[in-house]
Amino acid sequence: MNWAVIFPLLVFLIIIFMIGFWASANLKDSNSFLQDYFLGGRELGGFILAMTMTATYGSASSFIGGPGAAYTQGLGWVLLSMAQLATGYFVLMILGKKFAIVTRKYNAVTLVDFLKERYDSKWVVLLSAFSIIIFLFAAMAAQWVGGARLIESLTGLSYTAALFIFAASVLVYVIIGGFRAVAVTDAVQGTVMFIGTFILLVATVIAGGGITNLISDLAAENPNLITPYGFDGGLTPIYVSSFWILVGVGVVGLPQITVRAMSYKNAKAMHRALIVGTIVVGFIMLGMHLIGVFARPILPGIEIGDTVMPLLAMEVLPPWLAGIVLAAPMAAIMSTVDSLLLLVSSAVVKDVYINYIKPDASNQSIKTISLGVTTILGILVFLMALSPPDLIIWLNLFAFGGLEAAFIWPVVLGLYWQAGNKFGAISSMVVGVGSYILFHSYYPNPLGMHTVVLPILLSLLAFVVGSLLTKRKVERAQLM
Repeated sequence: MNWAVIFPLLVFLIIIFMIGFWASANLKDSNSFLQDYFLGGRELGGFILAMTMTATYGSASSFIGGPGAAYTQGLGWVLLSMAQLATGYFVLMILGKKFAIVTRKYNAVTLVDFLKERYDSKWVVLLSAFSIIIFLFAAMAAQWVGGARLIESLTGLSYTAALFIFAASVLVYVIIGGFRAVAVTDAVQGTVMFIGTFILLVATVIAGGGITNLISDLAAENPNLITPYGFDGGLTPIYVSSFWILVGVGVVGLPQITVRAMSYKNAKAMHRALIVGTIVVGFIMLGMHLIGVFARPILPGIEIGDTVMPLLAMEVLPPWLAGIVLAAPMAAIMSTVDSLLLLVSSAVVKDVYINYIKPDASNQSIKTISLGVTTILGILVFLMALSPPDLIIWLNLFAFGGLEAAFIWPVVLGLYWQAGNKFGAISSMVVGVGSYILFHSYYPNPLGMHTVVLPILLSLLAFVVGSLLTKRKVERAQLM
């Protein structure tokens, strides 16, 4: 085992655990466990909000799967990935103040809390919780696979042993610290991601003899590697453009991102987060995907794309520096996993158990159940990740699409269109998720677009038609 690489990672994990224990002490003093455990008491400043959004969104897909896909497809994948530049901007501009004001008014702790109060429907709540649990399991499995592959590449351990180490590390600090631990560690992890990306990009360019030389090597191997169309010409203009829906505008519908728009302290913090988050996301996404492309001439013939990042770091950097840099993807993966774990846990505890099973549960019993559910979910994801796919980015993007098809219109139109009602929301969720699964299974990338585009359009149509057709019925029910 390469201890020069492993030691900096161990130091990083120890720091993360210390933050978790610090956050746990705050939870013990809190009279409102749900607010603190799932939202950090709504006290995030601008820098921490920006970094927690960046670190949550910048996941194993970005740091492990993204460079792997770029290694395979070339500069076309870098262009496609930059659709993510607008992520933080769209989330905070579209949701931002209005969403924070409304969720505070509703005393909402989760996205489903907002939907429950806005639509006053048991079925909206149950469909929302079901969608979160199903699709976020896929997203979490992608992260755990990425973390395990990173540890596997560094240590030479078996995949199963590496997965166990990663799972144990994440579960400990999420369970003890909740959202406050997640938010503060995200600030640390986001900073590590930014610095690690910069160091590895510079080292890769130097190892490849400069950008001009790297581009020449790529062109000599396959001219398509330096065009927008990808290695096999499959990145068509309409497909790349449709990615703006999946990883740009549509991110507004991702529960793990929208919950960040509930948790900031004030408008000043939100405005600062908007600027900082956009800059950081743009640099990290551009840097990591360029690293993946430039790795191809330096390390030709890598068969498993998800191993490109760790193998390249150990090739172009001194071992001790590789260990520090590889804390970046570990940070990205852990920060996304912890957020997803909390989100699925809150869906089970807050949205199902408290709303419909035991509304009068005590603060202590809620705390016990929340910790227990988080643990059980972690174990289930561990079992699911034992059989990994070849490229985790596809598993992650599948989960993104399903969540966006379910939530984007009930959230956005729920805020901005007063005539929207529970029938429109239910119709939108059923049509969005149902059509997404059908398209994904039987007709992927219809009309050359990404699979998510048509389901999002169909779910919009279903929301509007469902709300308008039942408008009088809802008005009569309100008068009775």
